[in-house]
Amino acid sequence: MLKDMIIKNRSYRRFYQEFLIEMEVLETLVDYARLSASAGNMQPLKYMLSYDAQKNALIFPHLAWAGYLQDWPGPVEGERPSAYIVMLGDTTISKNFWCDHGIAAQSILLGATEKGLGGCIIGSIQKEGLRNVLNIPGEYEILLVLALGKPKEKVLIEPVGSDGDIKYWRDKEMIHHVPKRALEEIIIP
Repeated sequence: MLKDMIIKNRSYRRFYQEFLIEMEVLETLVDYARLSASAGNMQPLKYMLSYDAQKNALIFPHLAWAGYLQDWPGPVEGERPSAYIVMLGDTTISKNFWCDHGIAAQSILLGATEKGLGGCIIGSIQKEGLRNVLNIPGEYEILLVLALGKPKEKVLIEPVGSDGDIKYWRDKEMIHHVPKRALEEIIIP
């Protein structure tokens, strides 16, 4: 069952934008992150939630969407996320966030997958622009933005080809292909 959830939990970048995600759902997802492991149990992460179309429109231009898809600027209007979770590190608690934000992001996205949603962990952020439009106080370091919504695309996992290329790509039908290395290739004897 967990493996199925992990396989379904892909990086989705196109959504049914009109599909509404309620604040209660976002709070539940953040609660999953809250209950997850934290280095030294410091719990330095804080979250800003957005499910409002106007606030979402402020967040969107500060995100980069798919580094390997050079000719794709990101989802068009109508295919953008319904919600965002902006993950912040509270520097008054800790100056080092270790791997907490990765653990929290995975917990949130697995929870989203369980609810029939999908998302994308975005680390390529115009941080100062985002800080300004959301009025994020200086003591919070912007770590990640999670884009959430009802997926409008199909994402397929496939083996890395003989050329070793791990870059994801899209075919003519806009199916997103994600090459993954074989298990035998990543376990060192």
